[in-house]
Amino acid sequence: MIMKNEDTNRGPEPKSAAFTSSRKSTGDSPVAVLEGSVDPYEYTPEELEALQNGESIERSPLIKNRIGDPGSAPKFGPDGEEIEALTATEVAAYAIADQLETDTVVDSTFGAESFVLRDPQTKTSNAEAHWMTKEEKWGHGLAWPIVIWMAVLHIGAVIAIPFFTWEALVVSLFLHWIGGSVGVCLGFHRLLTHGGFKTYPWVKAVLTFAGQTAGEGSADLWVATHRKHHALSDKPGDPHSPHDGAWWSHALWIYPFKSVEEREDLLTRWAPDMAKDPVVAWASKHFLLTHFVVGFALLGLGYLWGGWSMATSFVMWGVFLRTVCVMHVTWFVNSASHISGYRNYETTDDSRNNWWVAILAYGEGWHNNHHAYPRMAVHGHKWWEFDATWQLLKLMRFCGLAWDIVDYRTNKEKREREALTK
Repeated sequence: MIMKNEDTNRGPEPKSAAFTSSRKSTGDSPVAVLEGSVDPYEYTPEELEALQNGESIERSPLIKNRIGDPGSAPKFGPDGEEIEALTATEVAAYAIADQLETDTVVDSTFGAESFVLRDPQTKTSNAEAHWMTKEEKWGHGLAWPIVIWMAVLHIGAVIAIPFFTWEALVVSLFLHWIGGSVGVCLGFHRLLTHGGFKTYPWVKAVLTFAGQTAGEGSADLWVATHRKHHALSDKPGDPHSPHDGAWWSHALWIYPFKSVEEREDLLTRWAPDMAKDPVVAWASKHFLLTHFVVGFALLGLGYLWGGWSMATSFVMWGVFLRTVCVMHVTWFVNSASHISGYRNYETTDDSRNNWWVAILAYGEGWHNNHHAYPRMAVHGHKWWEFDATWQLLKLMRFCGLAWDIVDYRTNKEKREREALTK
């Protein structure tokens, strides 16, 4: 059966697959190992679509108890109530379990460790699936705070150009690396979203603060959105698939209005652990404060360096232009790396390895590699696939600031590697 952690925010039961429970050698996060395939658990098309969208479905106790053998599925009481339910990430993984590599580990927080197809010949296109209509995208209006935020940043980026100084260029490039590589790629993505390594609380706090300087939203919402993207990648329900349009996947997906209830539901389903993390929870509540801190710091530094003209240059380039550049580089991962490039792995989605996105995004452009094995902290899997963020993580490991790094594709590969070193 599925081992249950402290989280009670769980979703419905999975599509059928044979699996046994186990625990990783590090951490207490429950996992289940998919072993082979069995007859698929019968869902109606409507129920399957609901599961893929992370929604709950109601089923009778009689149907619920048709899931596998007693030892290989969640238990149900005499009244048919589920005793050990599943998280949304588990539900999404089990919904496609019969397609994935044998012995794939599913973690209740981070989802499946592999999205590589067991049989590449089963790869199908989702192009004909139901994708969002114009009404579904924009029917509830615009998220005006986000529209205003983006307008201010982009207008500021244009105004910044004539305020160029070489000093401001150096500052903006440094902050681009801090926000992009250190913050988003290493902090938000490889640490918080996928748990690709462990570190000290104070280091996590630094990485979280750095990530929020990128201006891409609070840490908790970033994590929840990205986990949902992996679970439903290039399927209906993916927050930013190019199937809904190239511009939608790049930037337009952030503009539609979402109610407080919708945002809370997103967090509850896909990132309940973030609410329990005091560092992330505090930082997420003070997202805008991050930018005022950076802005005033640059204003003061610039004034000390060269008076008010230099202060203005530092703020315009170090805040506005730099933030816009980081945003679009990150968004190219969502758009370009699902549209063009090559594939090392036949995955369930349309992810691609895109060399120029990898250069701009500090290694994140090796996106097919990442979607094949999301928890793996190194994204470059060929000798020529340089991953700048991975080099930073190796430096942190050398300095004793990172450990338990997921530098292997699967737990099976990890065990085989350990056996060779004995």
